[in-house]
Amino acid sequence: MTTALITGSTAGIGAAFARRLAADGHNLVLVARNTARLGEQATELHDRHGIEAEVLTADLATDKGIDTVAARLADRKNPVDLLVNNAGFGNKGRYLDVSMADELKMLKVHCEAVLRLTSAATEAMRERGRGGVVNVASVAAFVPRGTYGASKAWVVQFTQGAAKDLAGTGVRLMALAPGFVRTEFHERAGMGTDNIPNWMWLDADKLVAAALADLARGKSLSIPDPRYKALMGLVKITPQAVLGGITSKTGRKYGPQ
Repeated sequence: MTTALITGSTAGIGAAFARRLAADGHNLVLVARNTARLGEQATELHDRHGIEAEVLTADLATDKGIDTVAARLADRKNPVDLLVNNAGFGNKGRYLDVSMADELKMLKVHCEAVLRLTSAATEAMRERGRGGVVNVASVAAFVPRGTYGASKAWVVQFTQGAAKDLAGTGVRLMALAPGFVRTEFHERAGMGTDNIPNWMWLDADKLVAAALADLARGKSLSIPDPRYKALMGLVKITPQAVLGGITSKTGRKYGPQ
């Protein structure tokens, strides 16, 4: 039986990955900051699906938290076959309205943790000749809008570059770039969502199903919905100067309130 490690597993996309992978018979290593919620999640998934669910309390905004998870990923005696780097958050406010400490915390979680955990996982996976990594990014990666999008753009570029470097080793890497997903993400960031049209929202469970299918196909980038694929197609052909103005207006309309 294979084992998957999921960061940010207790809510949102991470919880959807945990539900789906448990239902498919994978043992899990659940990673989050809240020990009580991790315990409840592990018990529920074990009782419902009969899988083993290990819990690992870690704050990926700290070196200690990253070190803890990296050590688990590097454990050759208890190998992890699939890593889902899902942990992340958004800051409310435009550039310069957000404190530098909060901006650096975001980069720690979105970039440094993803780099270090992906490296720990793929080194062990390459030795075994198999394994997979899903790094959760966002469609915000493809538009010039704020430091959140910039950090997610790094996730996409890093993942696709690493996927090319590891081609032929049996290790697959994929960046997952969803749009708006109905999760706790916006509430935790203090962002209002009433102004976001219903058609822009995605279901987390359907998102995960599409992402895992894309990973199985060997894709290095997954935009798992026809609506957002069409939007990103338009982004590619729109001049950057025009796109910057559009995303600025869109951000004011649909961004943090």
